[in-house]
Amino acid sequence: MNTIFLHKTTMENLVKDLIGQGYLRNPEIINAFYRIKRRDFLPEKMKEKDTINAPLHIGYGQTNSQPLTVAFMLEVLEPQEGDRILDVGSGSGWQTALLADIVGDQGHVYGIERIAELKDFGEQNARKYNFVNITVTHGDGTKGLRAYAPYDKIIVAAAAQEIPQSLIDQLRVGGRLVIPVGDTTQDIVVVEKLAEDKIKTKSYPGFQFVPLISDNNIK
Repeated sequence: MNTIFLHKTTMENLVKDLIGQGYLRNPEIINAFYRIKRRDFLPEKMKEKDTINAPLHIGYGQTNSQPLTVAFMLEVLEPQEGDRILDVGSGSGWQTALLADIVGDQGHVYGIERIAELKDFGEQNARKYNFVNITVTHGDGTKGLRAYAPYDKIIVAAAAQEIPQSLIDQLRVGGRLVIPVGDTTQDIVVVEKLAEDKIKTKSYPGFQFVPLISDNNIK
């Protein structure tokens, strides 16, 4: 599933590739991909690689995720206008900005990033679009961001060994969590919260992510 296209193309052609292969379907997500330029969220030396459908390094052992993967995760997340969304591992800010574009001024996206330098980098990148509906916090994403909970949607950009209960707790009933789970290769797991004590999950195998790290694992 996690195909990489290494040919140089335009961003418009890349989006059309993702539409043609069925990874992008929702019109609002498609429009966000056209409006929010990936190159605006990359380090200077990586900007010319923005249309390569592969993860790109942004420093500190982290990446700006593969567009195919971002498209897939946003589609299964099903963001809507007006949603309050938690973006765990906001990194470069690209996915945060895509979500902010989709939820509009009536919604809000709360990013959390454990690496302070990347938190600042992502904020600076998102400011290029003058969003008023983004709040980014420096912190441990495995614990979520309780101050702004509950969330309609939560999306996680790194792989957990198991789904953190804190994220489930901070999701409203009827909400949706999308998170990679596993070791060498991961499943993208979609969690629907049916009641305070009941969830339903669906898994999509064949992806690779950097690990989700908690404060307890940082030496």
